[in-house]
Amino acid sequence: MSEPKQRILTFSHGHPDFHLGGGELAAYNLYKAYGKRPDVEASYFVARHDRGRGATGAISLRRQNEYLWEQSVGDWLRMRSVNSHSLQNSFPDLIRALRPTVVHTHHYLHLGLEYLQVIKRIDPAIRIVMTLHEYAAICFNNGQMIKTGTQRLCTRESPEDCRRCFPDRSVEDFWLRKHRFRGYFRLVDHFVAPSEFLRQRYIDWGIAPERISVIENGQASSGMLPPRALPDGETRNRFAFFGQINPYKGIDVLLEGLMLLKKSERRKLVLEVHGANLEFQTEEFQARIARLRKRLEADGTVQWIGPYEPFQMKQRMAHADWVVIPSIWWENSPMVIQEAFALGRPVVGSDIGGMAEKITDGVDGVHVPARNARAWGETLLQLSSYKDEWTRLRDGITQPLTYDQCAEAHMKLVRNIAKVAA
Repeated sequence: MSEPKQRILTFSHGHPDFHLGGGELAAYNLYKAYGKRPDVEASYFVARHDRGRGATGAISLRRQNEYLWEQSVGDWLRMRSVNSHSLQNSFPDLIRALRPTVVHTHHYLHLGLEYLQVIKRIDPAIRIVMTLHEYAAICFNNGQMIKTGTQRLCTRESPEDCRRCFPDRSVEDFWLRKHRFRGYFRLVDHFVAPSEFLRQRYIDWGIAPERISVIENGQASSGMLPPRALPDGETRNRFAFFGQINPYKGIDVLLEGLMLLKKSERRKLVLEVHGANLEFQTEEFQARIARLRKRLEADGTVQWIGPYEPFQMKQRMAHADWVVIPSIWWENSPMVIQEAFALGRPVVGSDIGGMAEKITDGVDGVHVPARNARAWGETLLQLSSYKDEWTRLRDGITQPLTYDQCAEAHMKLVRNIAKVAA
């Protein structure tokens, strides 16, 4: 007897039409891949959206099978949604209308935690799968697991440690926060971690090991780009940064590292910066980036290319030899690493967290001591002389999961959940 087809509702904290974060893209691409499968009767997508008129709770159709939900969080410490009326009315109506057998949620940021309870109350048979994209449940500091003030990496979680980062809150506040999260997380049938590093962090926090599996985010199966054509005498000296321009992504550390090189040395390489959202950072950080950028652009070392759309990634990466990811926080599974590998570009990344896990030093990329500006400058200088060594690293790349393979891994997980429930 064949298994019944699934009706899958995918949740995201933003729609990639408006928010191009890694979590949003991972959720949307998985929703599209679900929709192509013969064992899926229907695939739906719901994304939180802000139209600038507050958390009205309104749910509207974006396009066929895709919905925008004007929801928000009123209490970030406890991740409590601001619009309880929507949770009791329009949201339940949507769940009843779509009749999902599986809800695959990719976040609770901007959504709150209560919607998990509403789903189970409407139909306890609905299986909830949650992909954890960072450490927000563990860390109140934007899920970064970095100490406030000092920006030191945080290696453990406890109410007392958290209170030191936020002295205006009490130890009891953080105890209650953790137990509120864990209470709602009991409604989740299974968790997915895109990296083993993140999985272990959540096991340490309190999720049972058997309740959380590692499945990498999928990528487009477009095939590797050919190596950049080298003029006579040129080396693999073009580096590219892709992503958000903020203090956690380490672009300032990278630029500072280039400034520590002699001018004659840094002129041997070029760094292209493909990034966005600098204007949303503090004035101090903006000024620091502007100062470094001005001096390095004058040398011809840095080319500030600016923001990009996902469809432009392939074209832009074709002009680079290396992709760099100098983040100063743990990361989880930065999408740019898999994007670079899918397109055949070795990655130079910080030697911590999900970056160290995804990049195999000396095989498909290079590790650099995190937060060490001098090491970053010296590493890029050394790599800029590579030719044959670059080819060896490119040949060492293992292609990441495609969107379809990622969907297959999740469907296998869903089938296993159903067997356990039976």
